[in-house]
Amino acid sequence: MAASIQPWNLTFLFITISFSVMMIMESTAFQTKPWSYSHATFYGDETGRGNYGGYGLATAALSSTLYKNGFACGSCFQIKCTNSKWCNPGTPYTTVTATNLCPPNWYQDSNNGGWCNPPRNHFDMAKPAFMKIAQWKAGIVPVMYRRVPCARKGGMNFSFQGNGYWLLVYVMNVGGGGDISQMWVKGSKTGKWISMSHNWGASYQAFAVLGGQALSFKITSYSTKETIIAYNVAPPNWSTGMTYKCSVNFR
Repeated sequence: MAASIQPWNLTFLFITISFSVMMIMESTAFQTKPWSYSHATFYGDETGRGNYGGYGLATAALSSTLYKNGFACGSCFQIKCTNSKWCNPGTPYTTVTATNLCPPNWYQDSNNGGWCNPPRNHFDMAKPAFMKIAQWKAGIVPVMYRRVPCARKGGMNFSFQGNGYWLLVYVMNVGGGGDISQMWVKGSKTGKWISMSHNWGASYQAFAVLGGQALSFKITSYSTKETIIAYNVAPPNWSTGMTYKCSVNFR
């Protein structure tokens, strides 16, 4: 005689499955990291000219130790000035997005001009962002910093460059850890995912003929290892020089 499943057993099973799914989702969300010590300088002027990556004025270039060969591009940091007469009153913090590399300067001492020399952790901030935590006259200030989830509105953005045989995609507005470790593209005619190689920063490339077909992307987070798929991001008549948006994002 077959065993019957009572209504209360179904309810328990549903709650158990729902809780398990919820725990899996929570485990992939990027978590705020502890505070650490570093230093910060600034570049540019108050207008923020020269900023890169479509993130406005709240940006910073990272020393190579923090930039991780470009895999930290898009990640978010809270930074506050500490232990300096140049700190703004109340020790406010500001949140910046990493958009570039602050290269080492081997002609200068690491403690006197070569601020971004390895193994130093250093932030070269856009001047408007720097002025939120300290007076610009300081030039350089000691700071405390921590990685935080990137709070983005909407889905990721995909900026296209390249030609008929090479597609270069710069990914912006990435939530959660803000970073990317792997990326794939699939055309509506290719029938399979094509692995894209890391070009630089948050840019990935595919050497393939992808024109005339809708494009979908599969993206893996560098920090959480979570993978999400953005279907039909670009229409069949997509073109380089354009930016396309999707509705999905990391948390």
